[in-house]
Formats: sequence, C-alpha cells, structure tokens
Amino acid sequence: MAAQPLPPFNRQPELPGEAWPEFRLADWKDTYATLHMWTQIVGKIRLALTPLTNHWWNVPLYVSSRGLTTSIIPYGNRSFEIEFDFQNHELAIRTTDPNAASIPLVPRSVADFYAELMAALRVLEIDVPIWTMPVEVPNPIPFDEDTVHASYDPDYARRFWRILLSVDEIFKVFRSRFVGKSSPVHFFWGSFDLAVSRFSGRRAPERHETDPVLRRIMQEAYSHEVVSAGWWPGGGTLEEAAFYCYAAPTPAGFEEQTVHPRQAHYDSSLGEYLLMYDDVRRAESPKTALLAFLQSTYEAGATTAGWDRSALERVSDSTEQH
Repeated sequence: MAAQPLPPFNRQPELPGEAWPEFRLADWKDTYATLHMWTQIVGKIRLALTPLTNHWWNVPLYVSSRGLTTSIIPYGNRSFEIEFDFQNHELAIRTTDPNAASIPLVPRSVADFYAELMAALRVLEIDVPIWTMPVEVPNPIPFDEDTVHASYDPDYARRFWRILLSVDEIFKVFRSRFVGKSSPVHFFWGSFDLAVSRFSGRRAPERHETDPVLRRIMQEAYSHEVVSAGWWPGGGTLEEAAFYCYAAPTPAGFEEQTVHPRQAHYDSSLGEYLLMYDDVRRAESPKTALLAFLQSTYEAGATTAGWDRSALERVSDSTEQH
C-alpha cells in the first residue's frame, strides 16, 4: 500500500545548533549513569502512587519546558509533581497546596540523592516507600547503597534535555498522523529512552519468558501488536545516541524493507532499524530526516504485518489548519 499524503509540519525555521547539540556518549557516560538512577527513583515514586495503565503507561516521565516531569501524581486529597529542571539544575517538588521543595542537581551519589529526596517528601507529608533496586541495568546497586554513581555535568544534562525537547516535538507530529491506538510520547526511565508506539488493534501472542516477573512485565508491555520508535542515548554495543524502530512481534520480511533516509539501516543483533543521532543532527533538515525514518520504518512494520493501514492512518485534509 502506498503511503498516505502527509500534512506539512514545519511552521518555524530550524535552529540546528541549539536544537540539535553535539552529543558524545563518552563525554557524559558518568553523568548518564547517575542521572539514569535518579530518574528511576523519581519514576518509581510515580509508579507506586498511580493505577496501572495499559502497557505500563503510568510509569514514564514526560518532556517539559524545563526538563522531565512526572506530571500530576494524586496523594490523598492533594496532588504533587516532581520535575527535573535542567535549566536551573534542581529537582523541584511542587504540591497543590502552598508547600514546595527543591534539591540541587549537583555531583552527588545516588544514595545521597535518594536520602534527600525521601526526606524532602516526608517534610511535605508525602510518605511513599519504593523498591530500591534499579531495573534494566547490569549489576544493579540498591539506591540507598549506591555511592558509585555520583557525577553530574550540567552542560551535558542540558544538552540531553534539549535533544529530548526537539525529538518530543517531532514524535508528536508523527503521532498525530495516526488515528488508531497510539501511546503518548513518553520517557521510560528503565531503558532511558523517549518513545512513541502505534498499535494495530490486534492482540499479540502470549509471552514465554522463563522469569515470571519479566514475563508479566513483557506481557503487559507487548500484549498487542506494536510498531515502536524512540531515541536512546546509546550504550552497550551501540556506541552513540540513535533513533530506533522495531515491530513486536517481528513480522516476516520486516528487516528487508527499504527505509529512509539512506543512512538508516537494520541491526540484526538488536532486531531494530537504527538511524544515528549525528545523521539527523547534520541533515539539512533534521525534522525532515527524522520524520522520513519514523514513517518509513513504521510502514516496514505495518505493511509486512498486514495492518489495515487505510483505517489507521490519517489522510491529509485540504481544510486542515497549518
């Protein structure tokens, strides 16, 4: 099936130097590791106090005008929000009453950050025990015992947020072109990536992981057919930041499709299409390059899996306001 016509998206001139900063994994790997643990602590607070939503959509954080936020969390007859502010470099805790607190984001251990955050919440009369073991990382150290990770580079933290801000905008444009079920654009603190997912509407096969806890997690996450795309700062075998797209379950022929731009490729070890962040940053139009990747990799998954694309995709309307 041919791709549907897509509406224009580019309302403002692009500012590639500011919106797409240089970003080297080696230059911020220690800050990355520390910030990963800090976001897990905050994310687990949200997880503990919100009802389960399909595919764990009650778990993630969201890009904000300052950094990353939990959004509103209910607590009795009050509510509160926790936000990583990468402009002023502080963790802000705001409640729906006049009380608030903040914690400086500076080089400090995960254990110290955890202790001060929990103390600040208690002062605000918010008591929320969490499981202190990190997830989705090798050799996890409980938050209250982690004195290993203690780095914070404010320049790189701000670059990280600025990339998320640019990507969040484009992911939301991509999301708007789909009328079927799709996820919010959200930041998963477990895998430390910004993601958006589209669903066919059909249930997926049961999962068979041997670990019962992992099986429950994966079954909820992948209960229905999905094509998911995201941005990840890198790690492991992926030495730099990259955009990715995968289909679950993976349909036959998915890896053989033609995708765009030309730098995009299929990584058989990860089972995903990849486009390196630098290829987008250096493109004449990063927005155009990234949207081409998102659209073509989605089409690779939806077409090979036999999705009813005519029912799921938005057709350009000449009366649409641009």
